[in-house]
Amino acid sequence: MVVIVDYGVGNLFSLKSSFKAIGVDAICSSDKEVIKSADKIILPGVGAFEDASYKLFSSGLAEVVINQAKKGVPLLGICLGMQLLFDKSYEYGEHKGLGLISGGIRPISDVLPKNLKIPHIGWNALSFTKKSKIFKYLNEGDCVYFVHSYYGANCLGSVSATTEYGATLTAAVENGNVYGCQFHPEKSGEVGLKILKAFCESEG
Repeated sequence: MVVIVDYGVGNLFSLKSSFKAIGVDAICSSDKEVIKSADKIILPGVGAFEDASYKLFSSGLAEVVINQAKKGVPLLGICLGMQLLFDKSYEYGEHKGLGLISGGIRPISDVLPKNLKIPHIGWNALSFTKKSKIFKYLNEGDCVYFVHSYYGANCLGSVSATTEYGATLTAAVENGNVYGCQFHPEKSGEVGLKILKAFCESEG
């Protein structure tokens, strides 16, 4: 059973629709017992890191997600959900993450040429840095859809894919059974569906 964690900051309908398109019946839930029973967990997220982190920790869902990941349940963080996997974020201050990926979340303005628009919005190609289970159906240079102003930094050991937008930016990370995509698979057409399919086939 795939459970999409519902903590008030995710694009749940698009994700459910994408799983339905690949024949997977995903459940959206904020119920801790339902999340504990999941075979696969999706952590979505849009908006500000501080708000999302507060909602996760204050609801007790952060502890559940961390514990299940440490038990080996495959976990996929998407966009802000990926950023929450990190130790911390420097988005308008310093805020605690889930600590499942080593590193920090920093503004892309630190590394981009001044002429490029922020947020980074649009389709960009993936370049793979390690062989990842969730990219097994993809080819080098396949394009996915990004919307972000922050990126994963100081995380070279966990980076599984990068993209170029005036600088080399972290596009995806993984640490064992924990995966993260800075881009939106649910908005990335057939390429995105292939990623979700591969994630559903992954083992803890």
